[in-house]
Amino acid sequence: MSVATDSNQENRLRRVQAILDSGALKEAGRLLGGLAPAEIAHLLEALPATERELLWGLVDESMDGEILLLVTDEVRADLIRRMDPEEILNAVGGLELDDLADLVQDLPVAITREVMDSLDVQHRKRLEAVLSYSEDTAGGLMNTDTVTVRAEVTLDVVLRYLRRLGEQMPRDTDLLFVVNRFDDYLGVLRLSELVTRDPADTVAEAMSLDVQAIPANTEQSDVAQRFERLDLISAPVVDDSGKLLGRITIDDVVDIIREEGEHAFMGQAGLSEEEDMFAPVLVSAKRRAVWLGVNLLTAFLASWVIGLFELTLQKVVALAVLMPIVASMGGIAGSQTLTLAIRGIALGQLTGKNARQLMLKELAVGAINGVAWAAVVAVVAGVWFSSIQIAGLIGAAIVINLMFAAFTGALLPLLLERVGIDPALAGSVLLTTVTDVVGFFAFLGLATLTIA
Repeated sequence: MSVATDSNQENRLRRVQAILDSGALKEAGRLLGGLAPAEIAHLLEALPATERELLWGLVDESMDGEILLLVTDEVRADLIRRMDPEEILNAVGGLELDDLADLVQDLPVAITREVMDSLDVQHRKRLEAVLSYSEDTAGGLMNTDTVTVRAEVTLDVVLRYLRRLGEQMPRDTDLLFVVNRFDDYLGVLRLSELVTRDPADTVAEAMSLDVQAIPANTEQSDVAQRFERLDLISAPVVDDSGKLLGRITIDDVVDIIREEGEHAFMGQAGLSEEEDMFAPVLVSAKRRAVWLGVNLLTAFLASWVIGLFELTLQKVVALAVLMPIVASMGGIAGSQTLTLAIRGIALGQLTGKNARQLMLKELAVGAINGVAWAAVVAVVAGVWFSSIQIAGLIGAAIVINLMFAAFTGALLPLLLERVGIDPALAGSVLLTTVTDVVGFFAFLGLATLTIA
């Protein structure tokens, strides 16, 4: 997002807050009328509960459904709680099936039942098909609204069929999916081919076989990677037997990429990407208390290691002054490798097969940086405390800690993933513990052996 866009959003937020504070609700309503659903969603997420409720009451009801899709899960739940059943039904009435599938899972059970009953048989079956898959798979992402053609018909017939569809043509349609009479996926007919080839040609002559279908159980991260690698706008989704179920479009993939980016960023602090910035105090406190508790346990572990060398610290006070440098250098080096490894796992580039090569490479990087910066720190420490011995100790400890941090940063995400723990959520906390403990143990242990 550009700086100009950020500035516009900030100015718009201040203006809305000022209007709401003044009580000029009609003016606020006019302002909302000129905004896109995504801009209104951004404003709602940025407002405290009282102002959010006021603003939500001013939104045009025809935009409610799309806005609910664009806000975070927690903000969506908060807004739905403020709506009566009739408002909710009206909001979801005009949504496409894939969007409805995303939203219906967050609705009260009674409302969900009414939504399902309001659909005709065909749309209800399609919605049930999407809901039968996990929301983070291709089946959960797909839209069942597709345009299919048979291989034996002519392009002229296809063109006439599309003209009859008119405005009912699904949005973001760049491909027509070729199927047989059993709905088995065969290939795609690109619109560019359809309009440039001889209308007398058959679909079989003009179709392409290079667009591979995505199995419905494919993880959404793998779906996003496929779209990125192949520059896709849409792609077919099939079941285990190869029957066409629906399609995934680029707008869904953009949402995946944004969510995964936010997840990685927020996970470093033990937070969820769906957390409401203005959630109730007790809710936020309870959620964060878990990771504060985990961090406290790891801090006690580091303190226990320091306590093992209490006599050494009493004899050489300079060690206490220099300890944070060793731990900090290891923490930064480990975080760099950890981030690289988590990204590799997310992109499918790091597996058990190539992990050894990454660990060796990061060990080498840690050794080179360790020696280089150890020399710098050793010179500073030696001059500061007028001690060659202390200079040598801190230099050796930094080399040891940076190499161990690099190795741990590469190995830890793989181990966490194997035991079913999200590396983005737990990796940084555990890595900090490792680098602190190893750094303190190396520095104070060497000091005990050589000085005390």
